[in-house]
Amino acid sequence: MSSSFIAIAPATESGADSVRNAAFFPAVSLAAIRASQRLDGTVTTERLRAATVEAMASVNAELAVWADAHKGLGRLNLAEVPAELIDVQSIHLQRYQRAVACLAHANLVERYRNYDSSGKGDRDADELEPTADALRRDARWAIRDLLGLSRSTVELI
Repeated sequence: MSSSFIAIAPATESGADSVRNAAFFPAVSLAAIRASQRLDGTVTTERLRAATVEAMASVNAELAVWADAHKGLGRLNLAEVPAELIDVQSIHLQRYQRAVACLAHANLVERYRNYDSSGKGDRDADELEPTADALRRDARWAIRDLLGLSRSTVELI
């Protein structure tokens, strides 16, 4: 009987390790992204932070007009935008966090080839591409749900 052992590096950031955001949008916890996306310590804190910053910038840009409209109504941050509470938190905050987490994870998956440039590593990375696409889709859905838009657009030609 053969057995194998794969050592997984532990995650190193604390629960307080977060990325500060623009005034309207919430800070994002790296530990929360790591937990929700099941990222182990093989993704360094530095890589996770870089991917999270890029994801935040992208989501913020997509929500800029919507956020400006709410600022014009006197709402200083996303938590002040009226929304249903689920699990004692605004669904808008939950969707924002989901969009950022999914985009950050997709960014990391797309760079998987950096870990192993062998033929096996390339095949493994090719198998992960649908996962990156699914993560980007989940992020788009979270953003569209936050904006109150349908998830798909169908047009007859």
